[in-house]
Amino acid sequence: MKITWLGHAGFRIEIEGAVILLDPWLSGNPMFPAEKRAEAIAGATHILLTHGHGDHTADAIGIAAELSIPVVGVPELVGWMKAAKGVEKGIDFNKGGTVDLGGAAVTMVMATHSSSVSTEAGPLYMGTESGYMIAGEGHVIYVSGDTDVMADMQIFAELHAPDIGILSCGGHYTMDMKRAAYAAKKFFDFKTVIPCHYRTFPLLAQSAAPLAEALPGVEVIEPEVLKAITL
Repeated sequence: MKITWLGHAGFRIEIEGAVILLDPWLSGNPMFPAEKRAEAIAGATHILLTHGHGDHTADAIGIAAELSIPVVGVPELVGWMKAAKGVEKGIDFNKGGTVDLGGAAVTMVMATHSSSVSTEAGPLYMGTESGYMIAGEGHVIYVSGDTDVMADMQIFAELHAPDIGILSCGGHYTMDMKRAAYAAKKFFDFKTVIPCHYRTFPLLAQSAAPLAEALPGVEVIEPEVLKAITL
């Protein structure tokens, strides 16, 4: 299994027979080198979206058309992309549901944030935000999505027992390092934690050192853009 950061909250996850692009924001992402776009999306089989905000969905429609692959997420967001934006393939499901993506079992779980897309008339709300459990190759990855700490995380841990956490932790719009560390210690038994939604802008945390310091015994990997983490 390979997990490759695309900057901000975007990842390329190669698991089982799937190559999942999670929240791909490439165009205009200050952390992503534009000339590496083809490399980042090569062979992708699915686009998995946590919510509608542009820093998570900006390239989803274009990649879906270019590669003829489905967009996966909540019905409102997937339905809007199909009806209003010409996306041909979509897999919609909702909280507690599980879909098979190339042999990986992907379960949608709660997050607490907001979800909308920008239109000329203002924000258009896109259902609710989500996180995911992605199971395959003997691992379970918890993708927190944009969220704060939630008591629901205890249920997620008991039902799914994730060993890998991809956690938003940059603060201001999501959990900060302290809150992400609290969530990891309080609810989960991660072997590996990969921080995200940080370093992109000065407003966000620039280092995950506080997260690592707060999680002794957990491998906290500060990802590098387009450098694969093999687990």
